[in-house]
Amino acid sequence: MGVMSVTAPGVLGPDARDAAIGSLSGTAAGDLDVLVVGGGVVGAGVALDAVTRGLSTALVEQRDLGSGTSSRSSKLVHGGLRYLEMFDFALVREALEERGLLLTRLAPHLVKPVPFLYPLTKTYERPYVGAGLALYDTMAALGKYDMGVPRHRHLFRRQVRRIAPDLRTDELTGAIRYYDAQVDDARLVMTLARTAARHGAQVATRTKVTGFLREGERVVGVRARDLENGRDLEIRARVVVNAAGVWTDEIQDMVGGRGALHVQASKGIHLVVPRDRIRSEAGFITKTEKSVLFVIPWGRHWIIGTTDTAWDLDKAHPAASKSDIDYVLAHVNTLLNEPLDHSDVEGVYAGLRPLLTGESEPTSKISREHTVVTPVPGLVMIAGGKLTTYRVMGRDAVDAAAHSLQTTSNATVRPSITDRVPLLGAEGYEARSNQRVLLARRSGLHVARIDHLLGRYGSLVDDVLDLVAQRPELGRPLPGADDHLAAEVVYAVTHEGARHLDDVLTRRTRISIESFDRGTEAARPTAELMGEVLGWSEERTADEVDHYLRRVEAERQSQAKLTDQEADEARVSVPDFFEDARGHRSTT
Repeated sequence: MGVMSVTAPGVLGPDARDAAIGSLSGTAAGDLDVLVVGGGVVGAGVALDAVTRGLSTALVEQRDLGSGTSSRSSKLVHGGLRYLEMFDFALVREALEERGLLLTRLAPHLVKPVPFLYPLTKTYERPYVGAGLALYDTMAALGKYDMGVPRHRHLFRRQVRRIAPDLRTDELTGAIRYYDAQVDDARLVMTLARTAARHGAQVATRTKVTGFLREGERVVGVRARDLENGRDLEIRARVVVNAAGVWTDEIQDMVGGRGALHVQASKGIHLVVPRDRIRSEAGFITKTEKSVLFVIPWGRHWIIGTTDTAWDLDKAHPAASKSDIDYVLAHVNTLLNEPLDHSDVEGVYAGLRPLLTGESEPTSKISREHTVVTPVPGLVMIAGGKLTTYRVMGRDAVDAAAHSLQTTSNATVRPSITDRVPLLGAEGYEARSNQRVLLARRSGLHVARIDHLLGRYGSLVDDVLDLVAQRPELGRPLPGADDHLAAEVVYAVTHEGARHLDDVLTRRTRISIESFDRGTEAARPTAELMGEVLGWSEERTADEVDHYLRRVEAERQSQAKLTDQEADEARVSVPDFFEDARGHRSTT
């Protein structure tokens, strides 16, 4: 029995994408106020800001929501301790305010406090690091919103041993425990896009911008290609906002190279290892000669990273080399009693930071502050920034778009209200959390399953449990990925915009990095569940599985190479599905 596609505000199912494409391809001049190019965290944030100000809004993304930088971060919502050392106090204060806002008001179901230990090896470090963390907490406490996390605390060596038995303490004088927050970055992006759609924005993934529409000097829209169906579109809008991240320079070239923005891509890689490999109740943070090393609690896993190196190869699929992995392992092993090796690594992912630069400074020294420019009338470009401050970036980009709208039509654009717009799943989350035992009893699921679902969907847990009530077999664990229910795969397609196997295994869930087989066992059952909703033929289902397996193998091969160049060549041997299977468009 198949599952029907759902059409309702905020639901990003197959029908919603078709409707968005149909609407945008027929957009007449002036019908659309703001068109956002780029479906990462900044683009989704821009779309939400614009539509909640009363502007007719659409978002196009060439791949999947969050498929670039925004699904490959350290997954931290933080002020940025290292920016204190750079005396970038304004950026830290702004980021800490946003952290508190996300924790307490906008997305408490997605953003959670996480404890860290800052190990101290020299006596003089305690007053220095302690003063920095005291300033960090004070900035957070004096911000406009609730702090959302406990204050830091000084620990002595004995206390450190109790909290983190596997941390080497022979050379430590103690540690300082402090709190930041974490989020599943890809789910944050998807939820932002769904919230924007809930308020009226059109969202079209797999839609690639190929050029700009011009009337004289002014940009009045874009030419785009629907990559799923091979159709060319013209989408007209009064203002286009480019939020393409590391693709900013390419978009800028389409408009004649004007814009004064230059984005340097910096690669950061992360390793995922099982939680039992490091016994500790808290994560760790320490400085390396090139970057900052984080060991971050992540459910039944640890995320360990990161590197900070320039990258000028394939932007869609940055590759982690063996040298990158060895670097991270070598640095984390200086902290641990029992060293980790390659056999402990479940998953590896590499992401690109879009750093604004105009000078020849190393990427680790470039600030994460963002810039908004209007290179030609009708086009706003935004670049730089960090995950935590996506909302501020969205507000600033729409402020620039509003200026352009007001000068051409004398329309009054209302101020940003996104600090008061909870993301889908936030409203009612606390009540549902209090009802966790009741929900478990009603659904027949274990309370631990309900907790897992609450942390992914918030109050939208009701939608997922409704699927299980309609089809009890969807309440079973997904083969090869016991942490997830089969219902989560179906929901990813019917509500969350997933269109390919990679979308579900890599972004709607994290199966691709949270299992030693990288999701290969789960691939076939996941594809079959997706195919029920999307109407895939057996041939199409097999193609999706085959593509995913080859992608995993290409990543494994790249991670055995010593250099970036070799790793890149291995990884790009398997392109995205829509580039890889042109002949199967008719089977969708």
